[in-house]
Parts: sequence; structure tokens; C-alpha cells
Amino acid sequence: MEMRELEIFLVLAEELHFGRTAERLYLTQSRISQTIRALEDRIGGKLFDRTSRRVELTPLGEHLRDELRPGYEQIQRAVASAADRAKGVTGVLRLCVPTYSMAGPSFTEITRVFQARYPACRLVVAEEFPGDFGRLRQGAYDLMCQRQPISEPDLTIGPRLSLEERILLVHVGHSLAERGHATLEDLGDWTVISRAGIPARLYDDFFPATTPSGRPVRRGPAITMSSDVLHLVARGDIVHPTVASFTTYYRHPDVTHVPFLDTPPTESVLVWRTDRENAAIRAFAEVAREVVAAAG
Repeated sequence: MEMRELEIFLVLAEELHFGRTAERLYLTQSRISQTIRALEDRIGGKLFDRTSRRVELTPLGEHLRDELRPGYEQIQRAVASAADRAKGVTGVLRLCVPTYSMAGPSFTEITRVFQARYPACRLVVAEEFPGDFGRLRQGAYDLMCQRQPISEPDLTIGPRLSLEERILLVHVGHSLAERGHATLEDLGDWTVISRAGIPARLYDDFFPATTPSGRPVRRGPAITMSSDVLHLVARGDIVHPTVASFTTYYRHPDVTHVPFLDTPPTESVLVWRTDRENAAIRAFAEVAREVVAAAG
């Protein structure tokens, strides 16, 4: 199977639409259809069920997709890596960290490895809360660390940076600190920050509008930087849902934390504009993938 045939099959298996596949690959629909028919003839079975209204993978097509995709993605990574090495990774790579807890515990090692491997590329890291993708889209940054859930069609979600348990920040002596844990239902008794520019899906995930029983969760002040959280928590103005590594990067003598017993772990990832992907972005993403995997 030629690479172009493989690409056509995998894109159609993803889009399940001949028109969108043709647009994405800059080909005609007839070329897509001819390629799929030729591939089906060679294999000896139908890969897609087609009607006037929809396109679906057959069980044989699903099997071929699942078998081909890992190898195809590996080939793409190998070619991109070779191209990067041929032309070199140079210039400036600008990375936004809305809060360093989004960067994960391996972030420092990622930056060290990247700079050692690509000394001709200068990495600039800036902390800029709240990380609402606006500055990324405007071109102020090339990369951003952000937490899932993310659903932005113009952005590429890159490798995982961390998967962390959630905690609740409270002031020293708080009743929840004395109890030793918190639940989502407890949020109904306290105040949390308002959304301001935090991405809506992320905010709703960490700061639900109501508790599981339906009690409203009060909204308090907005914040302009992560350190604001500590002062508000220390004064008793708010409690703050976050992740475990927050306490590694940000500390206050009057702030402590308790585990959230009924919240799932949260994933942080690298994100970039799909149409602005370049050699430096791919190189940094690959380094992040390697370092996080090695850290286990």
C-alpha cells in the first residue's frame, strides 16, 4: 500500500464523508472513491458501507484502520523528526503557562532537555493567567500548557504533561482541614473564584454551578494571577479547587489543602494552533512526550 492510499483511507475513516476528505487532502471526490475501490479490490472485501446519506466503516474497515494507524503515525513522526534535524530547530519558541501547576512535575526537566538538544532555539516561558487561548490565537505564544477538557477545533492537543489528583485549598484551621477531606457537596457552603477569562469548560469542570444535591456554589472575586488565590484563601474569602502540584509551585503559611474524595484526576496537555505548527513546536512536543514517559 502506498503512503497516499494509506492517508486517503485513514482520513476517510476519520471523517466518514467523501467531500470533507477530499477538501482536507486537496483531492477530488472521484479520486477518493477510486482509491478506496482499488484498495477494496486488492484486499478482497468492503471497507466502507456507503449510502446517499452516510458512510460507515465495515468491521473489516475498522480492523484495517486500527492496524494501520499506529504505523502511519510513527512514520509521520519519523519523517517530521528527520526534517527538523535536517533544517535545524532555530529561532524563539514562546510558551505560556497560565499557572505552573498546569505544566506538571516534569516541566523543568522538559525545558532542560529541549534546550540541551536544540541550543539554537531559545525557549521563552511566561506565566500569564488565565490562559483562555486568546493570546495563543493572536500569536503572542506558540505553545500553551492547559488542562482538559479542551474542545477547540483550531487547536491541536499535544502530549500529556501530567495526570494529577485534585485537592481543595483552604486556610489553616478551616473546618475542612480539621476533617481532613472535602467533597463536591462541601462547595455549597463556601465561595469560589469567578470565571473571568478561564476557559468555560475548564471552569465548569473545576467550579460547578451547583453541588450534587443542587445547592448553588457562590461566586466570589476574579483573580489576575495565581498568587491571588493564596491571599484570598488565607483570608478565608474563598476555597479553591486545584491539583496537587499547585502546592509545589505556590505556597502560603496560612494555606493548607485537603483531598477531594469524589473528583476525578485531571490531565494537563500541550496545546498549539494547528495552522501554526512548526519544527520547534514539534520538537518541544516530542521532548515532552519522551520526558513524561520516562518519568512514568
